Amino acid sequence: MAAAFGLAPPPEPARIFRAGRRVRLADVTPAGRLRLDAVARYLQDVATDDVTETGVPGPWVLRRQALEIEREPRYNELVTLATWCSGIGSRWAERRTTVSGANGAAIESVALWVLVDAASGRPARLEPTFFTHYELAASGRTVRARLEHPDPPPNPVARQFTVRATDLDVLDHVNNAVFWVPVEEELARARSGIRPVRAELEYRGALELESDVNVVVEDNGESDPLALWLCVGSEVRASARVWTR
Repeated sequence: MAAAFGLAPPPEPARIFRAGRRVRLADVTPAGRLRLDAVARYLQDVATDDVTETGVPGPWVLRRQALEIEREPRYNELVTLATWCSGIGSRWAERRTTVSGANGAAIESVALWVLVDAASGRPARLEPTFFTHYELAASGRTVRARLEHPDPPPNPVARQFTVRATDLDVLDHVNNAVFWVPVEEELARARSGIRPVRAELEYRGALELESDVNVVVEDNGESDPLALWLCVGSEVRASARVWTR
């Protein structure tokens, strides 16, 4: 499973941050599966708790995220999240997280977070305190921030996605976990009852409350990934690919 994204193994004896969560009613589908947007919130929360404990400054903006889902967490299952730094760039860092459950849940995640300057919103160089806490875990591995998803197809069919005030976070942008909501909507519409086993989301730009968002979908059948693009006008703000079975 880990080979699909080239996932780095847990470092020893470097820093690994761990936290527990119980899967609650509002985070699951009617079938009891933990939704992708809820998974993203769990991953975001444990990453925030980790940097808060170390005192490493932010804010951090998510650039890309990939999930390998061997068995999704289920309603009321107790899960443990373990997260560590698996690679470093000049203005960003890669974070690995494993989600393991008391009843056999298993998710592997890799995400690239970019440090931004709070005043300008532009990428900022990592500060010495970051290396103090995370350089050992990265084990000298360097990572790039390049995105890989293609552009949407020509003459696409699009569906509207409405941004709500409750979707915004303290940066006054749509929170990264919310970008998974239209993915779940499309899974429910086009592939109901089929579980995701692999998913990727790339973030190209922010969404605001006033954004007029269209979701472009390309679905060539279950043998191919379900592909989505979140667009404002002609500009792609995010893209996702999901493999199911």
